[in-house]
Amino acid sequence: MCWRRCCRFFFAFEGSRPKARELVTIAVLCALAVAGRAAFFMIPQVKPMAAVVILAGAAFGGGAGFLVGAVSAFVSNLFFGQGPWTPWQMFAFGLIGFFSGLLFRRPARRPRARRLALCAYGGLSVMIIYGLLMDTQSALMLSEPSWPLMAAAWLRGLSFNLAHALSTVFFLAVMARPMLEKIDRLKLKYGMLAG
Repeated sequence: MCWRRCCRFFFAFEGSRPKARELVTIAVLCALAVAGRAAFFMIPQVKPMAAVVILAGAAFGGGAGFLVGAVSAFVSNLFFGQGPWTPWQMFAFGLIGFFSGLLFRRPARRPRARRLALCAYGGLSVMIIYGLLMDTQSALMLSEPSWPLMAAAWLRGLSFNLAHALSTVFFLAVMARPMLEKIDRLKLKYGMLAG
């Protein structure tokens, strides 16, 4: 069901005629995610990329969140190296943005509660969605899949996933309020991206 919704968005987006301001906004969010990953290249797994993807989904909906996540992963890997892991990263970041759009599309009445919920979602989604998908991918690249191999890959990646999740929580705590306020102002001023 989730996969169908993501595909439906891509086909609807491809067949639609989005306004230039909508494309520019999505492109700017992708550029912010890529620049954030590049800025923190020296610290493994400490990147604001997932936070930007989550905020894009929360501000513009699941389709835009998936698009920002997938495109950001692809473009950032132009700098960090493409490989068989790239489609997995694109799908993982896309899912994080998509579910963010489903969960947080309607703004909460209390911004602080929304920020706490975004932080909790950020930490869990990076650990569960991104971490499990990428650790599964690395295990599948090594040899034929087996449960002991998968368990070893998941345990090996636990510390990296935890660092990534904690950094995502930190970046969401810092960036959520100012970024969402700016995006809401932009949406109100230009009447953009209704769904």
